[in-house]
Amino acid sequence: MKIYIDADGCPVVKETIQLAKGHELAVVVVKNYAHELQDDYAEIVTVDISRDAADFYIANHMRRGDVLITQDYGLAAMVLSKGCPVLTQQGLLLTEHNILSFLDRRHIHQKMRKTQKIYTKTKKRTLEDDLRFKEALERVLSDGIHKI
Repeated sequence: MKIYIDADGCPVVKETIQLAKGHELAVVVVKNYAHELQDDYAEIVTVDISRDAADFYIANHMRRGDVLITQDYGLAAMVLSKGCPVLTQQGLLLTEHNILSFLDRRHIHQKMRKTQKIYTKTKKRTLEDDLRFKEALERVLSDGIHKI
């Protein structure tokens, strides 16, 4: 089992690597070359800055049972079809049972932004957000995906 991180804009890279070390799991951090990131434990993969380059790399390299950390619901849907658990940076487990509602919500929000110029502000990340993410990832790594 490996943990893949869709790292562009991901605030939980360090937390994920720390937990992976504790479980002696490999970590693959995929980022575009516009982001600077170094780590002695994780494998850092740098891809082109083009749209979806990181997503395609991740989708093509993940194997059944690997874990993905991402906010990208399209990427999540691709890897869920491979039997891979997916966690968001908020610690939400995406599954084949809830991914369609997230994809629908993404579509509606995109439509609102285009037609009505409605934009939302992202709230500043808190320590509670980090704790919730770490607890969710720990459950996935310790108990296995089927017990969540």
